Amino acid sequence: MDNTYDIVIVGAGPAGMTAAIYGVRANMKVLMLDRLSPGGQMINTNEIENYTGAGKLSGAELAIKMFEHTQELGVEFDYKTVVDIANDGPLKTVTCEEDDTVYQARAVILATGTVPRRLGVAGEEAWAGSGISWCAICDGAQYCGKDVVVIGGGNSAVEESIYLAGICNRLTIVTMFDLTADPKACDLLRKMENVTIYPYQEVLEFTGTDRLTGVRFKSTQEDATERYVTCDGVFEYIGFQASSQAFAKLGILDQMGCIQIDARMRTSVPGIFGAGDITAKHLRQIVTACGDGAIAANTAAAYVESMGRISAPNNCDIVSPAT
Repeated sequence: MDNTYDIVIVGAGPAGMTAAIYGVRANMKVLMLDRLSPGGQMINTNEIENYTGAGKLSGAELAIKMFEHTQELGVEFDYKTVVDIANDGPLKTVTCEEDDTVYQARAVILATGTVPRRLGVAGEEAWAGSGISWCAICDGAQYCGKDVVVIGGGNSAVEESIYLAGICNRLTIVTMFDLTADPKACDLLRKMENVTIYPYQEVLEFTGTDRLTGVRFKSTQEDATERYVTCDGVFEYIGFQASSQAFAKLGILDQMGCIQIDARMRTSVPGIFGAGDITAKHLRQIVTACGDGAIAANTAAAYVESMGRISAPNNCDIVSPAT
């Protein structure tokens, strides 16, 4: 099997899939790798309203449409866990966990996104996955008619809280600050009769013996009032951390673990590019991830052309440049 490519893309979220589309359209031989199903964090979003031209749809629906687009253009895809990227000069070596599979490419686009951040408090590890979840669309249905706590007040927390409030009995929101999501979404959530919001709170502990039974937290204000809320389930939305452990030795990460790139998605290592939520950026949205992916693929294709192709393109019938 020929494991040599013009461009290897690590990550199949919106940034990675867009990069794959633009790479193939530039007549590159492209391989896209991801250890999970294509879509990234987008799959866990119940409702998307701000992706231009798509109207209202679920993250899973948009992920399927994007992946089908890559397959229509002949992008190769494989379920692989990338554990190392080696900069071997003109060629980059991509090593995967499964069977120690190794790929080589002129250019590599890193688009592995982020994973949910955890609180690190007592009881969190014990109930992770069996009472504490990070995906309402995945696990929300099991809490129909039950009491739920959401930790966080940003866009993800508020949007998923609106969904959960529509199916659960009582929803309590505990957030370190006030609600910081889009004002329209915040107003809608505040009007829901079964929702109680506790802003400026610090979570202390998740309680339970045989199952999760509640959340203990205290005010960050001067009174430092401590409260306890009983619940059947908890959903945490307190931000994300970059999935960049496999790239640490390349010297391209900032202190937060995000990839440092320039306006053309280039890192400090020639032939290594970043795109999407894993990069150091201000706005992490599906639409900005797609833009990153397009730029990264365009820049990577130009780099490959300057170095000389090492393989035939995926589909020689595709000759139109990315526009």
